[in-house]
Amino acid sequence: MAKRRIAYARIAQESNCFSPVLTSMEDFRRTHWLEGDALGEACSPRGVEARGFMKHGELTGFVDAMREAGDVEPVPLFSGWAIPSGPLDAETFSELSGRLEEELRRARPLDGVLLCLHGAMGAVGVRDPDTELVRAARRGAGLGVPIAITHDLHANLTRERVLESDVIVSYRTNPHRDHRRTGLVAGRSLLAMLNGEARPTTAWRSLPILLGGGTTVDILPPVRSIFQRLEAMHRDRRVLTASALFCHPWNDEPRLGWSTLVSTNGEQSLADDLADELAERCWAVRHQQPPSFPGPHEAIAEARAATVARKLGCVVLSDASDVVSAGAPGENTRLLAALLEGARDMLSYVPLRDPAVVTALFQKPEGASVRVSVGGKLDPSAGTAVEVEGRIQKKLLHHALGRMVALDLGHVKLVLTEGHAMAVKPEFYGDIGLSPWRADIAVVKNFFPFRIYFAPMARKVIYVRTEGVTDLDAAFRLKFDGPMWPRDAVHEWRTTDARRRAPAVGDARETASTALAGSE
Repeated sequence: MAKRRIAYARIAQESNCFSPVLTSMEDFRRTHWLEGDALGEACSPRGVEARGFMKHGELTGFVDAMREAGDVEPVPLFSGWAIPSGPLDAETFSELSGRLEEELRRARPLDGVLLCLHGAMGAVGVRDPDTELVRAARRGAGLGVPIAITHDLHANLTRERVLESDVIVSYRTNPHRDHRRTGLVAGRSLLAMLNGEARPTTAWRSLPILLGGGTTVDILPPVRSIFQRLEAMHRDRRVLTASALFCHPWNDEPRLGWSTLVSTNGEQSLADDLADELAERCWAVRHQQPPSFPGPHEAIAEARAATVARKLGCVVLSDASDVVSAGAPGENTRLLAALLEGARDMLSYVPLRDPAVVTALFQKPEGASVRVSVGGKLDPSAGTAVEVEGRIQKKLLHHALGRMVALDLGHVKLVLTEGHAMAVKPEFYGDIGLSPWRADIAVVKNFFPFRIYFAPMARKVIYVRTEGVTDLDAAFRLKFDGPMWPRDAVHEWRTTDARRRAPAVGDARETASTALAGSE
């Protein structure tokens, strides 16, 4: 008996509509790009799925599920993952969606498809790009081939995506650390469908919440009980998957908001009840807003006062207005300027993206004295340029971030990057010869994952508001399809939910199926 063939691919990027730096095909190829057999090897038990980012991710988990089954042939297509930034340019999205469709068509016959999508992608001229990728997969795989997709917990769920997908599985941790488990659950659910052991019945709810739940960290109140309930639902054998998605608030989708989704094995009423329950739990924590963040000088004073923390490790300052992992350009100079001026008694490490300066400095030898103007080029609104003078301490060619230069400015060690200033792990500094253990202050441009990676040396964490595209209230400028909490006074969620889930002429699954039938 021939093995069933299930194809898998990744096209993942989280887009920030306020960033002027569009995402290109080169960003995918530089960050993470694998094809065919190379992808298959990377997703094997001894492989490394995303070098420099994680050893095992969603696709490895999916292959684990296929390996468990034994009678399945995983068909690796390609995996593209770009660091968050501005929306994809039109050519890049067209190339990626076209390639997905064509490779699936060439891989036929197929019994199923697994897609790893972030769920908060933006693309120039394209509404709801992640859904368009699912539709491309349907055209490529053929009529009736089931599709399972994985999502980040910050995905922006839409009615069209729920209709076009057979199974949707999202992370159940924040900071995210269950990538492999997510792929495993998606793979097992897809196999259960193919084996006739499961008939997914899905219910979802859309809430007009932009911000709430405090920090939304899974081990902390008030959302801890929501995450605990998700785990309990997954222990119910009637439930295939359950998700609470907190959205990416810098995405220009008018139907933005938190959402809940539950898929059960043929029990629609149970799915509805559980999706409703999760929605009510989410609505109940909306009043607890994220904490307000100090400005640069206040944060520096707080770090200075933390003498014990600095002696035992370092103080981590998160530039919350310039979070690269949420799509910011990474060249906000306000924190750098404040540290240069007001923290001469402390050793600080600071990341900054400036491709032009890196290009110029790479022509000079290590040890050379330089005077350069940094920042203010990619996004002038993120702060004016700052003139610095120092010595080239080290140069490095990074596999994902491009060329890097460490400048010794005295009490500040400035790490300039050609690509994204993805300062999330201590290795960002360690790879270029700077040990965070020796610093008083280490600056990161990340909201959550750095807490895991910096845990061994971070004795205190301070989030800093520097005014930029990842300010939490930046999204208040967006146009939504109705009132949005907390920008607006919203007293109930069901009116918005009913409107967003209501059938719309011409966008149901039947329309896609008709188009597929005509293309066969």
